[in-house]
Amino acid sequence: MATVKSGDKIKVHYHGKLVSGETFDSSAGREPLAFEVGSGAVIKGFDEGVTGMSVGEKKTIQIPFMEAYGPHSAEMVIEMPKDRFPAEMEVTIGMPLQMSDGQGRQFQVTVTEVKETAVLLDANHPLAGKDLIFDLELVEIEGASPLIILP
Repeated sequence: MATVKSGDKIKVHYHGKLVSGETFDSSAGREPLAFEVGSGAVIKGFDEGVTGMSVGEKKTIQIPFMEAYGPHSAEMVIEMPKDRFPAEMEVTIGMPLQMSDGQGRQFQVTVTEVKETAVLLDANHPLAGKDLIFDLELVEIEGASPLIILP
């Protein structure tokens, strides 16, 4: 029976939870997640977790934060003066916002604190610093792309 290896294109159903049991994402009610193993399309621990699975197999994997979204970095928390926000905007804790850096690249931040004259914005991934648990079910292995070697 074929098992998943790097380079295989696969489809997998998943249920992602925090150690507390809180669900942060799931493919339930949607198409399974399709990706190429080892391509960097998913976090390292997820790639490693599906490697060796067979179609129809179910398993639970635990991914430490260093193999997921890395540690939470204090340097990624930005204090922005309130006067930089539109006057009519009601800024609330947990609100996701889009920012751009000096090169015009967009990235998401989350409001973590609203002070009298400033707002704290966290640019870390929402799952940074968190260990993750995934319930997996391998649905399909398409197999690795064939290699063509020219003389």
